[in-house]
Amino acid sequence: MCNIVPIMSDIKILQGLGEGVREARLSQGRTAKEVAQSAGLSSRFYAQLEAGQANISILRLHAVAEALGVLVSSLLCPVDTAGKVVALLGIRGAGKSTVGAALASRWEIDFIELDVRIEQRAGLSLSEIFTLYGEEYYRRMESLCLEELLDSQTQAVVALSGGVVHNPDAFARIQGSCRSVWLKARPDDYMKRVLEQGDYRPVANREDAMAELKTLVAKREPLYTKADLVVDTSERTCSEVVSAIAEKLSG
Repeated sequence: MCNIVPIMSDIKILQGLGEGVREARLSQGRTAKEVAQSAGLSSRFYAQLEAGQANISILRLHAVAEALGVLVSSLLCPVDTAGKVVALLGIRGAGKSTVGAALASRWEIDFIELDVRIEQRAGLSLSEIFTLYGEEYYRRMESLCLEELLDSQTQAVVALSGGVVHNPDAFARIQGSCRSVWLKARPDDYMKRVLEQGDYRPVANREDAMAELKTLVAKREPLYTKADLVVDTSERTCSEVVSAIAEKLSG
C-alpha cells in the first residue's frame, strides 16, 4: 500500500499525479508531445496533466500509463521516501554510485556514498584506513557513520560498501531502518564496469581474478537476497534500473 495521507486536497492529488507522469516520461527521455500522441491525448490536455491541472478519467490515465509502459499505480502512488533511507547493496561494479545518484536526483533527495562519510570522519583515505588500522577499524567506522546518518532522519539514497553485509551491526540496522535494494549483475559485468572506470586492481597480480570474483559473489549473495528489493542491472540502462526501483518501491 502507498503511504498517502487519507485526507488530501484535490489539488495535491492532481499535483502528485502530474509529478508522477512527468518523472516517468523524463526517465525515458521522451517528449511530452510523443507521450500525448501515444496516449491519444491533445498536447494541451497532456500539458495540463503534468502541471497538475487536469482532472483526468481513469480510462485516459490508463492510456497514459500504457504509452509510458508503466503501471497506473506507479503514477498514482509515487514512492514515499519520508523518514526512510534507500540503501543500495551490491558488489563493486553493480552500479551503486551511478544508479544511486540518478535515483536521488529523480526524487530530489540527497545521494550519499557511505565510504566518503567514513573517509571524512576518519580523516584518512580508505586505503590508508585499511593499511594503518585494518578491516575491523573500517567496519567500526562504517557502523558509526551509518548510525549517524540514520539518526539524522535525512532522506537519502545511500551507496554502501560491497561487504557491509558482513558487518552484523550495520546490516541489522539497514534491515530495520532502510528500504534496501540489491543491485545484482553477472560477474563478468561487475568486472567489466570496474575496468572501464580505469581501476585495474581487481586483476593486478591475479592469475584467475574472475574465479576469485565469482567466489566472492557466491559468498555474499545469500546475504544480499535479504534485501527488500532485488533489481538485475545486467543488460539494463541506468534509467531503466532507476525506473524499476521507483516503480517497485511505490507499492
